[in-house]
Amino acid sequence: MERTQISVRVALWCLGVLVLATGVHAQQTNTARVTRATAATTAAPAVVPSDYTIGPEDVIGVVFWKEADISGDVTVRPDGVITLPLIGDMKAAGMKPDALRDAIQTAAGKYLTEPIVSVVVRQLNSRKVFILGGVMTSGAHALTGPRTVLQLIAQAGGLTEYAKGEEITIMRTENGKPRYFKFNYKEVSKGKKLEQNILLQPGDTVVVPE
Repeated sequence: MERTQISVRVALWCLGVLVLATGVHAQQTNTARVTRATAATTAAPAVVPSDYTIGPEDVIGVVFWKEADISGDVTVRPDGVITLPLIGDMKAAGMKPDALRDAIQTAAGKYLTEPIVSVVVRQLNSRKVFILGGVMTSGAHALTGPRTVLQLIAQAGGLTEYAKGEEITIMRTENGKPRYFKFNYKEVSKGKKLEQNILLQPGDTVVVPE
């Protein structure tokens, strides 16, 4: 009789441990899901210019209120399309964030009751300017706000020893046609002919000959 009672107690203890372990595992799983959802919806948004429209390679955060499982960040593909849970493919490039939000909200209405959607820009990768040639670090630079030629040169680490600062050219495409601007670093740096120090636009290329 005593052995039977001991066996029952051991069995009950084992069952309690199993239930406790299962509960802890479930809680950890739920916590991990919440953590992932929170990370996807609380990342700091990028600072976007007032004339900004979404472009390829931009990272967009799409947040559905009370729908963490379908919220998250998406990258705009080269064809300008994003893919969202439930909804599928949607055109995003060329749209302002508010317009994309409205479009997503309308599309999500087919699957959710009165969905509330927020769209935030996480990374501005489509707005770039380029600087090549006689600078310390040539390459692409994100254009997250107003930037002049002189500021871009400074961001690129300045001119190299053998750079021809008087012969800098800014190349731009407008309406499918190339346009060129001249920039004399020595003049501008001395406060002369400041009209050369133009504001750069997405896609501009600054060439510093050596």
